[in-house]
Amino acid sequence: MYDIARYLNVRSAHGATFAPDGTLGFLLDATGTPQVWTLADAGGWPEQRTFSDERVTFAAFSPVRQELAFGMDEGGNERQALYRLDTDGTVTDLTATDAKHRWGGWSHDGDRVAFASNRREESVFDVYVQGRDERGDEAELVLEGDGWLSVAGWSPADDRLVVHEAHSSFDHDVHVVDVNSGEPTHLTADGDAEVRYSSLAWGPDGEGVYCCTDLDADTLSLARLDAATGEVETVEDGGQWNVDGLALDEETGRLVYSWNVDGYTELTVGDLADGTTVQRHPEPDLPDGVAGGVTFDDDAERFAVTVTADTQNANVHVVDVETGAAERWTRAGTAAIPPATFVPSELVRYETFDDREIPAFYATPDGTKPEGTGSDGVPVVVDIHGGPESQRRPAFSPVSQYFLANGYAVFEPNVRGSTGYGRAYTHLDDVEKRMDAVADLEAAVEWLAARPEVDRDRIVAKGGSYGGFMVLSALTEYPELWAAGVDSVGIANFVTFLENTGSWRRKLREAEYGSLEDDREFLESISPINDVERIDAPLFVLHGANDPRVPVGEAEQIADEAAEHGVAVRKLIFDDEGHGISKLDNRIEAYREIVAFLDEYLKA
Repeated sequence: MYDIARYLNVRSAHGATFAPDGTLGFLLDATGTPQVWTLADAGGWPEQRTFSDERVTFAAFSPVRQELAFGMDEGGNERQALYRLDTDGTVTDLTATDAKHRWGGWSHDGDRVAFASNRREESVFDVYVQGRDERGDEAELVLEGDGWLSVAGWSPADDRLVVHEAHSSFDHDVHVVDVNSGEPTHLTADGDAEVRYSSLAWGPDGEGVYCCTDLDADTLSLARLDAATGEVETVEDGGQWNVDGLALDEETGRLVYSWNVDGYTELTVGDLADGTTVQRHPEPDLPDGVAGGVTFDDDAERFAVTVTADTQNANVHVVDVETGAAERWTRAGTAAIPPATFVPSELVRYETFDDREIPAFYATPDGTKPEGTGSDGVPVVVDIHGGPESQRRPAFSPVSQYFLANGYAVFEPNVRGSTGYGRAYTHLDDVEKRMDAVADLEAAVEWLAARPEVDRDRIVAKGGSYGGFMVLSALTEYPELWAAGVDSVGIANFVTFLENTGSWRRKLREAEYGSLEDDREFLESISPINDVERIDAPLFVLHGANDPRVPVGEAEQIADEAAEHGVAVRKLIFDDEGHGISKLDNRIEAYREIVAFLDEYLKA
């Protein structure tokens, strides 16, 4: 039997980018944190290109040179800086300032880069352009923002940028900005309606911008915006499911778009025959699971995509556009754990308090037998995603596979508020309806308790970020249901969270949770810290000291208060981590302690 450290050494390859000569760049965490690696062909040996203890967040090859841009922060603080990596290994700091930088792409001639940054004022993002040989103080401010701006790409003539503006997770706008004059054209004047626009990409003629949007619909569709007037034309109606990702080659009009079908990815590959008609190519021959991060090679005859599944760690596959034939190029290792031992999950649905069906992924250890409840049953880890506008999907999790190999079942619910099931479902937990999502967890435990293979007295709540809040709320609202709780970088007090989160995030988060000005009393009422005396189960709390999203004070206050009320509490704070635990040594330490904690209280 392998310990948790072995499982955490299962590697992940993702974030592909093609160089002009066809070399594949990607991120691989073989050293413990994601770094840039390159690969000349499917059978070749990968070459490590960056060498840092800090995580690399993205890589993007220049369209004309064998050089690439990449991003990196420090200690998980999310103040991403941008760098250029030359063929000889030289690394140049392009931004050279202590601010957040959101990559916006290379110009087509490879001479300039675009990005959004909050360097002028911490609470807002502006749009910048600078030459590939310039430094941070030489960047040209193109557009001053008053909120959350990001750059989606250069027009084919390199004279305009398409800019995305987020007012909340479900309320977006799109602008086209003239690079020389800074003059913006607002394409999406939707009045008071909340509309999403994502995966923005220029069309080949520079006259249209393609995107995924839920304009006048519950789910996302593929659409074309006229780059001058904002007129919207539907290319592919999403129907029941979201068209949630798009990659488009501007020279050829080739495109790949992804469907989120009950959490599983289905890809459509084709050519734009005209502005709104797609001539389809064969479906790619890829494993069932979750796929994304599509990027075309120089002539758009192939594209790279990252694929993962319950039983397959993330790797980059390269697909022939016209035939759909696919080949896995990267070989991220499984730490010599036989892949055949990995356990798949089952998509299930359970009924909750208002007769709504909640989707979830459920896996039980190999060899589990329904021999009755009580001590004959297995313990269950109820693993709750963050966001809250996120979605648990059938992707590889080394931690889940460890638990499964060691006798725990794993249950991953997509409670109301999750994405992937339409706008209406996502809004079911907004502000005053927040605790309805927690009630969905009570219903999950009822469903599990009725399963003959489950020990109803050994059910654990585990989650991170907003999922950490859900853990704490589950322990305070339904204390009798839980044998233990694991809260990672979670929210304990919505008031202190909103007061102390990064200023650039506060407005976005208030749109989801409620505002300090208007909803303070309500936010206090749903904050687990104010009902901490109700916690009856042992609690493990972990956090990163540099977390800019959910400040570390959230962990400190809940751990201290719970301990004062006699709760068995363990607290683990990492000085060199942010919102989540990314460094391998830290992850090993964290999960060894979590495993020991759960084994003590559930297997003793």
